[in-house]
Amino acid sequence: MKLSQLFGKGKCVFSCEVFPPKKNMPADTIYTTLDSLKALDPAFISVTYGAGGTSGDNITGEIASYIKNDLGIESCAHLTCVSNTREDIDILLDDFKKRGIENILALRGDINPERPPKHDFNYAFELISYIRERGDFHISAACYPECHIEAPDMITDIRHLKEKADAGAEHLMSQLFFDNKTFFDFLEKARIAGVNVPIEAGIMPVINKKQIERMVSMCGASLPAKFSRMMAKYENSPEALRDAGIAYAVDQIAGLIAGGADGIHLYTMNNPYVAEKIYSAVKGLL
Repeated sequence: MKLSQLFGKGKCVFSCEVFPPKKNMPADTIYTTLDSLKALDPAFISVTYGAGGTSGDNITGEIASYIKNDLGIESCAHLTCVSNTREDIDILLDDFKKRGIENILALRGDINPERPPKHDFNYAFELISYIRERGDFHISAACYPECHIEAPDMITDIRHLKEKADAGAEHLMSQLFFDNKTFFDFLEKARIAGVNVPIEAGIMPVINKKQIERMVSMCGASLPAKFSRMMAKYENSPEALRDAGIAYAVDQIAGLIAGGADGIHLYTMNNPYVAEKIYSAVKGLL
C-alpha cells in the first residue's frame, strides 16, 4: 500500500520509526523490538538508512522487508543520497523492488566530515525526481517545523519544501519539535505556500537528557521552558525522567490530534516500552 492512501479518511494516522542495530549490537535485537511494536498496530513503520550501510549491504531494506512481509505492516525505507552515486541508488532501488517495498523516505542525509559526499545528488528534491523516474514507488520527504539547520530562514526552507512536493513527494514527516504551536505555525506556512500533501508530526519522547541534547544540537530544535524545567528536575533520576518524558509526549500528541494533525510519527528509538506506554495513552484519541 502507498502511504498516501492512509490519509484523508478523517483519522489521525499513527506510525513509528526504528533504526537498524549498531554494528556492536546483536542483529536480532531489532526484530525483537519490531515484534513488540506490532501490538501497537501502527499504520506503517519507517526504517532509517543504516549507518555505514552500502548499496551491497541493504540492512534498511532487509528490516523494511521483515516489517511488510513477515509482520504484515506497511513499511517505509529511508534512503539518503549524500553518500551514494546514481549506481548505488539504482542497486538499492532494485533491491527494494525485489523485496516488495513500495514506500521510500527520500533524504539528502547528514554530511559526515569523515566521509566525503558524493555529488550525483546534492539535494533531496533531486533524489525524489530520480526515484520518481525509476519506478512506481511512493515517495515521502522530511520537513522541519523550526527550519532546517542549514537554511538561512524559514521562507527559503519552505521554498525548498515546495520543490520536494513538486518533484514528487506525496507525504511529509516532520523533524522532532517540543512545542505544538511551532508545528501548527509551520503547517500554516506550508499550506499557504501550496504544499498540500499530508504532513505527519514527528514526536520524540525523552529517554535521557544526553540523548535529547545530542538530537537538538543536530537538528536545531528549541526547548520550551516547560520542557527544560522537566529535564532539570529529573535529570538525576533516569526512571523519573523517562516517565515524565512519556507524559510530555502524550500531552503533545493529544494536542496535535485535537488540532487536526494529519498523523503522528513516533520516533521510538527502538524502545518498545516507551512506545507502548505512549500508544496505550493516546489510542482512544486516534
